[in-house]
Amino acid sequence: MKISSQFADSFIKKDDINSALESSIEKLGILNKKSGVGSEYLGWMNLSEIISEKELERVISVAGKFQTYETVIVIGIGGSYLGSKAIIDLFKPYFKDSETEILFAGQNLDEDYLQELLDYVNNKNFGIVVISKSGTTLEPALAFRLLLENLKNRLENAEIKNRVVAITDKEKGALKDLANVYQLESFVVPDNVGGRYSVLTPVGLLPMAIAGIDIEKLIQSAKKASVEFLKEEKVNPAIIYATYRNLLYKNDFTNEIMVYSKPKWGAFAEWWKQLFGESEGKDNKGIFPISMNITTDLHSLGQYVQEGRRNLFETFIRFTEKETTLEVVNSIENYDKLNYLSGINFHTINSKAEQGTIEAHYNGGVPILQIELEKLNIETIGELIYFFEISCAISGYVLGVNPFNQPGVEAYKKNMFKLLGKK
Repeated sequence: MKISSQFADSFIKKDDINSALESSIEKLGILNKKSGVGSEYLGWMNLSEIISEKELERVISVAGKFQTYETVIVIGIGGSYLGSKAIIDLFKPYFKDSETEILFAGQNLDEDYLQELLDYVNNKNFGIVVISKSGTTLEPALAFRLLLENLKNRLENAEIKNRVVAITDKEKGALKDLANVYQLESFVVPDNVGGRYSVLTPVGLLPMAIAGIDIEKLIQSAKKASVEFLKEEKVNPAIIYATYRNLLYKNDFTNEIMVYSKPKWGAFAEWWKQLFGESEGKDNKGIFPISMNITTDLHSLGQYVQEGRRNLFETFIRFTEKETTLEVVNSIENYDKLNYLSGINFHTINSKAEQGTIEAHYNGGVPILQIELEKLNIETIGELIYFFEISCAISGYVLGVNPFNQPGVEAYKKNMFKLLGKK
């Protein structure tokens, strides 16, 4: 991984960079010592601690059983599904289902979505992975209620335990109680890991494994990366990224756009948005995270980025190695006047589009950071997950907020439950 700030340096005073790097190093030291606010939620920092070899083997074993089903529905919201969906989307083919179809529910309250899901799976041989710490979060709880009733109408109670696996609290809660009643296979949502940091626990790993992702490689690459990203040094990419984000924020660049050129990256951007948005958006502070797919969004959001309000900066995710050899074919008619591109592969064209976009936006007054990876594979993604998690924690501390709580999430729930008549 490489972090490039060449298109951001001119927006920051040079004298500020060194002191800011030192501040970020200090904040990483606090994280390493577990002496800061929210330190009770730092279990994700030690991967060997939150997922043992034995537990990893059990995840893989249960995933193997669920791969025998035609369809598996993952029920969860926020951190309970975004991480697994991000990785599954990255590695599944664009136009072909994996051996086991993975669907998601419990991430919305839309009646049409739920009804169409019920109609779609009604005659299918499906399994359920339900993820909820309490079992009472409204969106996943209602989706689970509907799908569980579907199974109960079709199967004997004794058979249901083979169709449902619960990932929940180790001791208490509605879902834990139900898991005990039906004798469900279950995994624990660690007490010391918040939902948005849980992608490398059974919360994220089980759905990935069912989808055929090599979770052992994913964990190993993240462990290897953690050694580098926990070093209290100025060359640490996590330190650099967290530092530049906050320096730009102090200079009134308050919105960060993650820019990517692979459509598969969309779900990963959603996970990133929750990670940073929920971690930093407190006390009337925080960088607002948004995302943009090029070249698609250059024909919609591009005008605003180029000439709109100058309160945003961009972080480009770039891959330097081509994955295919698809080339532009020569056309005898040359009706589109594009024969000058004949023989050039699409990776090169896409890279030039990225480069042209970076130069245009920079010249238009947009600071740009670049995260460069060699190729898109399970190893680089394991590295990137840990990179963003530790960067987010450092950045939150630099900003002066607790990056591990989310008190504001409860506000809409209180109003919603009151309107629904809950006593």
